[in-house]
Amino acid sequence: MSNELAHRGPDDSGRQDWTNAGLAFRRLALLDLPAGNQPARTEDGRYWSVFNGEIYNHSELRQELVEQGHQLRGSGDAELIPHLYEQWGVSFLSRLRGMFAIAIFDQNTDELLLARDGFGIKPLYWMHTGDHLVFASEIGALRVAGLVPTDVDPDAVWQYLGFGYVPGPMTMWPGVKMLPAGHFLRVKKGAATVTSWWEPCFAPDDSLRDDDVTDRLLATIRDSVAAHLSADVPVGSYLSSGVDSGLLTALATRIQPTVHTFSIGFEDTEDGLGELERARELAHQLGTEHHEQVISAADYWRMLPQIIASQEEPLADPSAPALWFLAQQASQHVKAVLSGEGADELFAGYPIYREPAALRSVSALPAPLRRAVRRVALVMPVKRRGRGFLLRGTTPLERRFLGNVQIFSEDAKHALLAPDSSIAGLRASTDLVKPVYDRTAGLEDVARMQSVSCHTWLAASILMKADKMSMAHSLEVRVPFLDKHVFDLAATLPLRLRVDGDITKVALRRAAAGILPDAVAMRPKLGFPVPFRSWLNGAVAGQVRELFAENDDPLLDRRALIDLLDGGTGLTHERRVWTVMTYLLWRREQREATTQARMRMK
Repeated sequence: MSNELAHRGPDDSGRQDWTNAGLAFRRLALLDLPAGNQPARTEDGRYWSVFNGEIYNHSELRQELVEQGHQLRGSGDAELIPHLYEQWGVSFLSRLRGMFAIAIFDQNTDELLLARDGFGIKPLYWMHTGDHLVFASEIGALRVAGLVPTDVDPDAVWQYLGFGYVPGPMTMWPGVKMLPAGHFLRVKKGAATVTSWWEPCFAPDDSLRDDDVTDRLLATIRDSVAAHLSADVPVGSYLSSGVDSGLLTALATRIQPTVHTFSIGFEDTEDGLGELERARELAHQLGTEHHEQVISAADYWRMLPQIIASQEEPLADPSAPALWFLAQQASQHVKAVLSGEGADELFAGYPIYREPAALRSVSALPAPLRRAVRRVALVMPVKRRGRGFLLRGTTPLERRFLGNVQIFSEDAKHALLAPDSSIAGLRASTDLVKPVYDRTAGLEDVARMQSVSCHTWLAASILMKADKMSMAHSLEVRVPFLDKHVFDLAATLPLRLRVDGDITKVALRRAAAGILPDAVAMRPKLGFPVPFRSWLNGAVAGQVRELFAENDDPLLDRRALIDLLDGGTGLTHERRVWTVMTYLLWRREQREATTQARMRMK
């Protein structure tokens, strides 16, 4: 299992075994280079720990522990974990500022504690079967333990087709679970219990003064960037032409004398090269050591099988492979980078967050009138202008918004199933987000949407692709926006400082206005301009059709897949094709990996 994670920690390894337990660790050395290897333990050897991540307030915590009489020998964060648990029990988790997946073993009582940071920046998988409980930062390490079934979980496939990713805590393999963000798992006398210790809760405060908030926000983000730059090795920054990465990089250049920045573009699209040019111009203005790379369709598709294998689970996001190339480039110069994940969720940056205001003329109608409007919309011709607007305006938020994307509807998923598939009749996607909506009842719509995004899209898609694509190259991604102090302030922003007409991330843009050029601070969200639409309709159309025609997955109907290819045009259609294509490529890679593993065992 340790060897399987060598790419996550190529600098060192450690291991401790007992009669009925063992801990192993792979180290990517960024702090306390001479003495930071793990497992770490308390002075008396009772508590042992391994942890992946970074604790940015480790100096303050170290001082507290010393004052309590603990004997510490290094200067980093890893050795603090067992001492913190010894001193404060599981409540120590709320003292941590950073990202982490933690395991602590009490050798006196044979109890195990697993814990994950509040946003889910670092992954943690576990499986409890028979007399064994295994856990790791990646599913691959569990698979080599020989306990993971080879068949996929039909429920996970069903949800993947809707969300475009596998929503936690489920994974593609029956029995393998993702520990949810902000939760800990305690194993005692063979029983495993999962408990929440924190979750992101939005509490908008309309009494806040706009100017005060802007000043406080900039100061808070600056403090977070400084904390995330702490390392004994250089830390770089991803850089696009947008406000998120631009603000982080600009602040970093005021703290660190030299900042390496990294950007990529695509030769097959004017937008992709335009984005690269704009990022290059911003890097010049900020005075960074800039590195860029242009990706061709041939390179992208040649590496796609390897990239999908690195993802471990299918992820229907064309930008995930783009991140793989970006991380590959950055890893040649630095061991850690700053990245802007989380800004859109905390500050309301996605265009979909403008929808509640746009629909208010319909959604605010009295219930009887809304029902009448909906009846009219349902009998309108499908392509009639305004039909979609009326249908969405008369659909409750809880059914309308399941996250930032919904690829296939429930009916559309059924149309893909093989006639004898066991996948039918599984949970509706709305069931997975209902608990979040229940907990946020009483908040305005945008805050509820942000909460759903944090619990679904951010945790299971955005942060997973950031971690898996970077760690494939032994590169650590640090996310200063997902800092407890930044969130505490962002959670209180009134609606007017999040969305104002067509402008999203209002407060963040205002905070960046004095730091970045106006064109950057106000630039609309673009995302990675991956030209997947033109590729699907041109460069790789034949390969995709062949892949669909050769489908032997027992859950999906081959004829239905061909009908999907031929059944439409436009962005929604092409996202659906991409989603199925990614799943089929992933299934092929998993079968090949299973075959190779069996051959190695023989």
